[in-house]
Amino acid sequence: MMMAVAFTNLGSQAGLQKLNEYLLTRSYISGYQASKDDLAVYAALNSPPSEEFVNAARWYTHIDALIRLSGVTEEGKGVKIESSAVVEDSPITPPVTEAKAPAEDDDDDDVDLFGEETEEEKKAAEERAAAVKASAKKKESGKSSVLLDVKPWDDETDMKKLEEAVRSVQMEGLLWGASKLVPVGYGIKKLQIMMTIVDDLVSVDDLVEERLLTEPANEFIQSCDIVAFNKI
Repeated sequence: MMMAVAFTNLGSQAGLQKLNEYLLTRSYISGYQASKDDLAVYAALNSPPSEEFVNAARWYTHIDALIRLSGVTEEGKGVKIESSAVVEDSPITPPVTEAKAPAEDDDDDDVDLFGEETEEEKKAAEERAAAVKASAKKKESGKSSVLLDVKPWDDETDMKKLEEAVRSVQMEGLLWGASKLVPVGYGIKKLQIMMTIVDDLVSVDDLVEERLLTEPANEFIQSCDIVAFNKI
């Protein structure tokens, strides 16, 4: 049984770095399409990751767009989000003896180890929680999962640049997913890549004919074939 992935302190640089490294070879937190695991991590982030964390920033933008567009209902495989509070290192200051409470006073209700949330932070957290809750309830319809075969011109084609050309095609309702190189023969490999589309917004035929088989992408791409097309 696959163990749930865990993320700690997503509000810290170290936490974001771990998330960024995890997403280096993944499009989603688990599986080949957005799930409630993605929603859990999305909700745990106080703000969008900076461009310094390029993989996490890309993932956040996709999930944010998907939530606004059609919602996420896939269950996922489980993810653990541990404390996201960050205690900043601060200079050591001399103790103030006057502030010491009497030994007999056991009231610690006013002790706040992590500082109070501002009204803006509370409002932002409430808005994120509401968006996640709404998206989880929202019925997802009119979407498809598509597997494409993308073939190069010959064995000298730079497959890394070919994949970059494919992923550079961006439009509303289109999310690129996982990919891999598959040997064809004579030293030639083809790119297999998953994508999720909103049927009302994206035509696969138009995407292939007008975006992937025209300049500048056709410098690397010889042909594209639909291997699998499944309604979600």
